[in-house]
Amino acid sequence: MKILLVNQFFWPDSAPTGQLLTDLAHHLRQGGHEVTVICGNSAYAEPDQSAKPDVRIIRVGSLPFGRSKVARVVSYLSFLLGLVVRLITLKKADLIVTLTTPPLLSPIGTILKGLWGARHYIWEMDVYPDVAVDLNVLSSRSWLVRILGSIIDYSRRRADGIIALGECMRQRLIAHGIPADKIAVAENWADGRLFYSAAESSGDSFTVLYSGNLGLAHDIDTIHAAMTRLKDNSRFHFIFSGGGPQRLALEQACDGARNVSFLPYRSRDELARSFSSADVGLVTQNAACLGSIVPSKVYGLMAAGRPFIFVGPIAATPSRIIERFQCGWRVDCGDSESLVELLQKLANSPEMVWVAGRRARQAFLDNYDVHHGVSRICAILEISGPVETFLVSSGS
Repeated sequence: MKILLVNQFFWPDSAPTGQLLTDLAHHLRQGGHEVTVICGNSAYAEPDQSAKPDVRIIRVGSLPFGRSKVARVVSYLSFLLGLVVRLITLKKADLIVTLTTPPLLSPIGTILKGLWGARHYIWEMDVYPDVAVDLNVLSSRSWLVRILGSIIDYSRRRADGIIALGECMRQRLIAHGIPADKIAVAENWADGRLFYSAAESSGDSFTVLYSGNLGLAHDIDTIHAAMTRLKDNSRFHFIFSGGGPQRLALEQACDGARNVSFLPYRSRDELARSFSSADVGLVTQNAACLGSIVPSKVYGLMAAGRPFIFVGPIAATPSRIIERFQCGWRVDCGDSESLVELLQKLANSPEMVWVAGRRARQAFLDNYDVHHGVSRICAILEISGPVETFLVSSGS
């Protein structure tokens, strides 16, 4: 089968969407399919040091991706323009999968579906234009939101299927009027080969790790308030590894705090060492973004055998994972008092942390390793070959 995958980020860029698409492309190729990936040439994060996937990669010219709103929009538009120009000479595919970076990829997939008679699936990494509205970047009443929403929803209704990252995202899409039977849930994953189950903590110190982008969709106020309460307690150590638009603000707010460290992004290969240095991971989500985004940081933490604290709404996917597997703890946004009490309790109860970590690791092996994730996607796409091939080759 000839398969076309479209997203602005792909190998060797280590953006989360690019990593997931790289995993999928690799295993589709293992299954004997002819895979073409159209992506940009701009970098989001550190380069992935893994081997180049054995697929055809077409990179269209685009302006560098920036963290500011203007730079991001300009990069998106330049990629879309380059993509349209490149598609004029592209040979038809049997299956098209579009992600949501940038947001207007799905309408292009709809056009190609009509021209080629191909099947088209939308892999929703973020729900647009909802994210921009939830973060007060755009007004829900603006003409731009109404136009974008109408175009994207038309594409969703015309698609052969939509992949949502969690039940909360599925409910958000249903609220758009998208038929429920068109939307399938396939949670994200991590590559277990890049992680190892960390050793039990000595109990002398308690390290909390936040890894990855710290963006507008993340709650930093609750975290900062808790760290302020614990700033003179040398037993606690907070590590923020990554970047994002809220990273600088938090770093400035913590200036002078001796138990807080800010580190750069880690490559995919370095994440295991980074995660194993922590007692617990920290995952956050702005309550307004329930369903428009789904945090994926939990899967790498679980792969490393680390439990996590989720600061966010109870209906979010990380909350459901905690409830299902008892592998972490949840705190409401704004409840810094409960977060402080929880951290103190965990620091004094290393066995509780270790047991939750073992549960996290087992839940990962049973549900969220790469072959489970790829299996879910391929089942939705109605492709069985790559999954079978990978299961045999991985020894799972």
